Parts: sequence; C-alpha cells; structure tokens
Amino acid sequence: MARMQVREAKDFLVQQTAEQAAMEGVPLSDLEKRMMYFTESGYVPEDPIALNEEFEAQYDTYKYEAKIAKLLHHAYKRARKENAETKRRFDSAIKSLRRGDHYLLVMWDVLGRGGTGSFLSRPHLIGLAFGVLVLTGWYALIRVAPRFTPPNPRIIQAAVVALILCVAFFPGVVGKAFEWVIDNTIMRLMGASKSEDKES
Repeated sequence: MARMQVREAKDFLVQQTAEQAAMEGVPLSDLEKRMMYFTESGYVPEDPIALNEEFEAQYDTYKYEAKIAKLLHHAYKRARKENAETKRRFDSAIKSLRRGDHYLLVMWDVLGRGGTGSFLSRPHLIGLAFGVLVLTGWYALIRVAPRFTPPNPRIIQAAVVALILCVAFFPGVVGKAFEWVIDNTIMRLMGASKSEDKES
C-alpha cells in the first residue's frame, strides 16, 4: 500500500487526537489543533511564523507538548487494542512524518513530561533498557562466572552472530519485543509512580 502523504498523515493524527480529547473530556482548541501542523520546513497550511507567534502568546509550549503527547499515545493504545486498520494508519502516518522535520513528531516522541520537567522518549527508554541489561549482565558475569568453567569461545561467538542476524533480518520482531518489555516494566513502574504521586 502507498505511503501516506504528509498532509494526509497530519490530518489523520490531528483527527485522532481530537477524538481522544473528546473521549477524555480534555479541551482542545482550534489553535492547538492548527499548531499540530507546524513545521519549520515543508508545507504548512498557514504562515508558520504568524501561527507560532499567536500560539506562544496564549499557550505554554511545555504543557502543550505534554498534553498532545499524552492524547496521541492514548489514541494509539486504544487503536492497537480495538482497531487494526486504525493502528496501521497510525504507523503509516508516523512513518511518513519521519521523512521530514515536523512538530508532531516532537510530541509523538514524548512519553511523559509531568510536572517535574523530566521526560523520556521511546529511544531514551530503549537506551536505558539496554544499559540496565548490560549492567545486569556484567554484574552476573562478575558474581557467577568464577564458579563455572568458561564456555567455549566458539559458543559465545555463535551466540553473538545469531543475535546480530536476528537484529538484521527481524528488526520488527526485536523492536516489538523491546517495546513489550518496556511497556510491561519501565512504563508500568512509571504509571504506578504517577498514580502514587496523584494520591499523595
């Protein structure tokens, strides 16, 4: 199937964000929706400089990005559970925007920026997961390795080659595996932490 065009992709994402906002009872103004089309390079349906000035005079950019990011990800999670076609269009829209420099991508890549000012995008989380994995492996190697006879170097080499081949030929599967791990570990912990903060 042909890729979405940039305008079509933005129309779809803005529509999904507006629908999610309505479902959650979150106000979303016309100006906020217009700002989702903003880009410093490429087609914009109106003067980007005037749009940006109008927006900055009325809204806090930091809070706006967090708000749109939350709505986008909630809409995506809903589509992933309920509608395979909508999820496919989501993926296609994001992939289309990856070819350029669009404000919507900044907000899509934000996973959480609560009131503390901290944020973690999916690449940050994947990097963090890799770091934890490496540190855990290193600690296990130091603590456990002395108790066992070292494995044959060829076995280690074969395992590394197999891992590289999996990443090279099945990047989607590996990516989904890491996404599942992140969603069910780090993101779940972050969700629990935010719930506790709200209760306190």
